[in-house]
This record gives sequence, structure tokens and C-alpha cells, in this order.
Amino acid sequence: MLDERKVKLMTRMASYEQNKGKEDFKISAYYRKDYVSLHRLYSFFWMTIGYILVWALIIVGGFDTWMEKMSLQLILVMGLTAVIGYLVVLIVYLVTASRLYNKKHQDARMRVKKYNHDLTRLLKIYEKENQ
Repeated sequence: MLDERKVKLMTRMASYEQNKGKEDFKISAYYRKDYVSLHRLYSFFWMTIGYILVWALIIVGGFDTWMEKMSLQLILVMGLTAVIGYLVVLIVYLVTASRLYNKKHQDARMRVKKYNHDLTRLLKIYEKENQ
């Protein structure tokens, strides 16, 4: 005879495994600090590449105008603007990425803990049936 609690528990666990479980198990395999640091590093590299590409587009787009007005002062202003802008964007982006990935790890870890708790409950149900 089928136990309704056992069927509900197994259904919920199977649904979790098929949906969020795959990603959650990968995320929770890391320590939180390692997971956040790794993704911060990825964010740093991708943000830097994106920032360089945006500045390249700005320079190419206004190349004719800047060549007519080219001076040492213009070069210094553009260089200083690029560096300060990069630092501001970098700090904001990395702080945001840290919070995002920290929260993502926390949520995944909580879902995996709930899954493990359900697994323990299922094991206890099986032990009671076998006695």
C-alpha cells in the first residue's frame, strides 16, 4: 500500500532535482567565500572587457571630431575620465556582484538543506516500514 506522505515527499524531491536542484548542487559544492570570490573575479574580467569596448566605440565614433581638436589637454581629460569612470563602475559592479552571488549561494544552500532534510525524513519512513 502506498503511503501518501512518502509519495508527496518523493514528488517534491524529484521536482526539485529536475528544476533548481542541478544548479543548487553545483553552487553548494563551493564554500560561500570561494563561490563569491570566483564570480567576482569573472565579473571583474567581463566588466573590464566591456568597459574597454565601450570606450573603443566612443573613440571610434568621435574620431573625426577629436582629430580636429586634438591637444594634450583633451588627451589628459579623456584619459582621466576613462580611469575615474572605470574605478567607479568597477567598485559599483563588484559590490553588486558580491551581494548578488552571496545571496544566490545562501538561497541555494538553504534549498539543499531542505532537500537533505526531506531525504532524511524519507529514510526514516522507509526504516519504519521495514521494521
